[in-house]
Amino acid sequence: MAQVQRRDQEAFTRLLDRHVRGLQKFLLRMTGNAADADEVAQEAFLRIWSQAKRWQPDRVRFTTWLYRIARNLAIDRHRKHRETTDEDMTAFADEAPDAPQLIDAERRQQLLRAAVSRLPERQRTALLLCHFEGLSNQDAADVLEVTVEALESLLSRARRTLKTTLRPLLQAEETLPCTTNQ
Repeated sequence: MAQVQRRDQEAFTRLLDRHVRGLQKFLLRMTGNAADADEVAQEAFLRIWSQAKRWQPDRVRFTTWLYRIARNLAIDRHRKHRETTDEDMTAFADEAPDAPQLIDAERRQQLLRAAVSRLPERQRTALLLCHFEGLSNQDAADVLEVTVEALESLLSRARRTLKTTLRPLLQAEETLPCTTNQ
């Protein structure tokens, strides 16, 4: 990042190559739409390039700064386009699974993605950062600009909400016979 601050384009390309896939995965989970995730990731890296001088290595890790920028951009984008649907979250579902187990597993993933997408933004972001992106509680707290205790509270509420939301859905599915269209 120090090289990027000196406007080294090769260093920026290496930085982008190293972090873009993880950032896109996070943003896909956050936005529920691959096109939006790609656009927000591109915009985040443009901000990294244009605001490189603002990064202070002694104050925050690069990944924390990157994810904070991306999160804020995704929130701004969501506020502009409030019409997100469950269909966006299932756009990547396998259309032709080859076994009933795959259908069941995919359906459970759809239910989870839809439930996560309905969480309040801060709870959803905390959950995505810690459980899907593997950030430490401290790093996730830094991205959200909250204390570790506040982050843990967000995670606890998110888990409780998911458990309450998903339990009846999954129990109802377990009582239905598995059918497939042939």
